[in-house]
This record gives sequence, structure tokens and C-alpha cells, in this order.
Amino acid sequence: MLHKRLLSLFTFLCLSVAFSGCAGAPSNSNNTPTPETAASSPTPQSSPLVGFDKDLAYVRNGGYSYVFVFSRKDKKPLDKDDSAFLRTNAPQVVDWVITDEGKKVIAGTNFNLEEGNMDALKKRFVVEDYSNK
Repeated sequence: MLHKRLLSLFTFLCLSVAFSGCAGAPSNSNNTPTPETAASSPTPQSSPLVGFDKDLAYVRNGGYSYVFVFSRKDKKPLDKDDSAFLRTNAPQVVDWVITDEGKKVIAGTNFNLEEGNMDALKKRFVVEDYSNK
């Protein structure tokens, strides 16, 4: 019985070595590019997100149902009165991210601001809806 087990083990090891030797990459004697060589050539990488796009991605990655961008109608940077107005009229917003050199703020929330004070917000700010875009 022990003899049969040793013979089986020896046969298994020999076959394993034989098959692993067959698994190597074929040689290429005519120096033409192989698929592996073509795949290893550098591929253009997308540039990392910066500025507004980076901040927007940050808020979107928060998993919010609604993403809005607020900016002043005169295109000036937001001031402390603007911030207070936003927080008072959109208390449901969880994430506020100031972006675009202080000229925009991105809001992330799971509450549809259209059901809240959106009319008041639209009177004072330019409002862009980035939800599900």
C-alpha cells in the first residue's frame, strides 16, 4: 500500500514538472512583437481631476441623491452673508464644498431642495443641478 502511494506521488510530481515546463511563453525567433509586448507599451493615463471637477467628484462620491452647485449671479466670490443664507435656506445639506476660487459651493444632500426653499435660493444664486449627471 505504501509502495502504491509513493508511486502515485512520484507520478504526480513528474507530471506537475512536465506540465509546468509546457506553460512557459513560446519563444519568438523572428523578433515580431508578441501580444504581451504590445500590451506592455505605455497607455495614455487620464490626468487627475483638479479644481471644480475634483471637488464635484468628492461630493458625488459621498453617495448623495442630490448635488447642487450655487454661485453668485454677479460671479463674485461667495462671502459670509452668502454662506449664512445658504445654510439657513438649505439646512438639509450635509456636505458643503467651496470651489472655483470661492466663487462656487457644491452641496450634497439626500433631500430634494426643490421641495424646500429652492425658490429663495434661485432668487439669490445661480443654481446648477448635478444630481445623477
